[in-house]
This record gives sequence, C-alpha cells and structure tokens, in this order.
Amino acid sequence: MDFGIGFITNNVMLPILDFFYRIVPSYGLAIVALTLVIRFALYPLSAGSIRNMRRTRVTQPLMQKRVKEIQERYKNDPAKQQEEMSAVYKEFGNPLAGCLPLVVQMPILFALFATLRGSPFSDINYNVNLQILPPEQIEQVQPQPFTTAPQNIYISDGFHAPIIAMLPSGNRLAVGEKTQLEFQSVAGKPLSTLVAEHAESPLIPHWQVTKGQERVKLDDDGNLEALQAGDVTIQGTVPGLAANKGFLFIDALGRVGALDPDGTIHWDIVSMVICFGLSLYLNQVLSGQGAASSNPQQQTVNQITPIIFSGMFLFFPLPAGVLMYMLIANIFQTLQTYIVSREPLPENLQKIVEAAEAAKEKEADGKGREALPFEPGRSKKKTSG
Repeated sequence: MDFGIGFITNNVMLPILDFFYRIVPSYGLAIVALTLVIRFALYPLSAGSIRNMRRTRVTQPLMQKRVKEIQERYKNDPAKQQEEMSAVYKEFGNPLAGCLPLVVQMPILFALFATLRGSPFSDINYNVNLQILPPEQIEQVQPQPFTTAPQNIYISDGFHAPIIAMLPSGNRLAVGEKTQLEFQSVAGKPLSTLVAEHAESPLIPHWQVTKGQERVKLDDDGNLEALQAGDVTIQGTVPGLAANKGFLFIDALGRVGALDPDGTIHWDIVSMVICFGLSLYLNQVLSGQGAASSNPQQQTVNQITPIIFSGMFLFFPLPAGVLMYMLIANIFQTLQTYIVSREPLPENLQKIVEAAEAAKEKEADGKGREALPFEPGRSKKKTSG
C-alpha cells in the first residue's frame, strides 16, 4: 500500500478539494480554499522555521566568533571542544533545528503540488511501451495482461476513481497481431461505462503513437495492429474536466506556458509569474535575507534569486492552476513572515544581542579616542605615565 505522496493526495487533498467544491462549485475557489487550509495547518511548523532562521541571523556573528575561539582554544582537546560547542548551541540554539519543521511539511506540500497538477486540472497521460516481435519469437513469450500505474481521474464533477491503461494480451505483440488498448478502473470497470453512468461527463480519451508510428496501426478507440518488429510507445490521454475552465483573470486553469507556438502571449500567466517574483522579493526583505550584506557575492545572489525563481516558470512552465496555488502560498508565507518577524526575541537571546551591541559600541568608542591624540584625557594619561 502506498503511504507516500499518492496516499496523502488521495486521502487528504482530494477529500478537502471535493468538500469545498460541493460548497461552492468552482474549481478556482476550491484551489484557493485547499491552499489556505493546508497553509494554516502547517502554520506552526512554518512559524518555527521562520523563528529559527531569524534567531540564527541575529546571533550568527557572535556565535561564529565564539565557535572560532573554542576551536582555537581546544584544538588539541576534541572532547573539551565538543563539550564547549554543545554549550554554545544550548545558549544560542542549534541552526539545524529549524530544518526539521521544513522536512516534516515537505511531503504535504509535494502532495498538494501533485494534486493540482493532476485531474481535474490537467490532462492525464498514460505511456504504454510495446515490443513488436516476429511470429517465431513471440511463441517463446508467455502472454500476460499489461497495466500501467493507476491515476486518480475525475469522471465528473465531484466523482473520481483510480484508472489504469491496459493491454489484455500484454505489451509484447507479434507482427500481424491485433489487440485493443483499454482504460478501466482498478476494480475492472471500463472507463466508457463509468462515463456513461455520468451523463454530464464530457470525457473523451484518445490515443496517439509517440514512437514507432510506422510499426503499428492505431485508431481513436484504441484498436491496435502490429505491423513491423521494433519498439513502440503509445500515449493515452484522459482530459481534465477543469483544464479549460477559467477563474477570475485566469483564462484556463490547465493552460501551460505564457507563450503559444503562434506567438500569442497569455498575460494571465505572465502576471502571475511577475507577482510571484515580487512576493518572493518582499518575503526576502521581511526575513532579512534581502538586506545589504558585507559579502558582495551574497548580496548579488539575494538580488537575483527572485528573478531566477520567477523566470524559471517561463522556461519550465506549469499549469495555470499550479501557478495560482504557488502565488497564493507565497503571499501567505510573506504575511506569516511579517507577523512572526515582529515577535520579540527570546529573553536570553535579547540579552546576548544587547551585550554584543554594547561591547561593539564601547570598542568603537575606544578606537575613536585613540584617534584623537590632542584629547585632554589622553594627554593627562601620558603625563602621569
């Protein structure tokens, strides 16, 4: 049994999606609701990561100085060095502690991402690899049914089922052999029967040969005839019910890419990509990552990161529904960063920071005094010496 991404998708994401669609029959609003529910559920974990990152950023200079002193002082005593390092981590907090909340929430976010890339928001593809053999070789092959991995398909609004593509006689065929590619549920019910049971369903699956077109003959109903020996790849596609449905300024939730081959620009996609980049930059500023750095290379990386991440969606496009989810999630993350960043630091860390700032000011003041040889206090000190 699958207890990974597929399990979370089928047992958490899709029920939530169906619940909201029954309340408001809009797949766009269902995406918004699903995204917000998951982000609120993960709020404590995300807040923990933000707090830890903030503490690390504030205390890192002093912590690095303390670690370096320990390494120098106890370089010949590893046991003592480890003991002192543990004391430092206890005082300042372990920088790696913030990774655990992030690791815990990643499977859920991946499952949410996978849900919005699947049915009903996108067309679902099945790949069937065939091997066409001469008649004398096929006699040595024991025929057995071939099936692909199941994928959850929305047959109609609010109803979905795990569907497989199959070849009853297997994916090794003899030249001249005829068979039929079929879609059916895991329970063995043909997809055509499921579609017929939901009269409003517009699903019309189709097949196409993507490799070895000259080796087989295939019609729209999946009837297949092997013509020549060799390898063949066939792709079956089940349309996504909501792929061509719009929401607010989005023309089609399943549209992929901002530019069509004929040069048509889809400004809904472009605007979401730009807004994603702006929200990412704002999130960096609020978290302190976008602040000026003494390291010019790091400063450059901070400045171009939002451009790289947002521009990536132009060269590696995602469905519009997925982009909408990522934009909403990033705006939510930005608001969360703003709220958490305004919290006061823990009392022990605040004292450490204040002590470090006071020492820094005293050191700067001391250096300033040394730069003024005509200062009365300095002259008296020299005279008395």
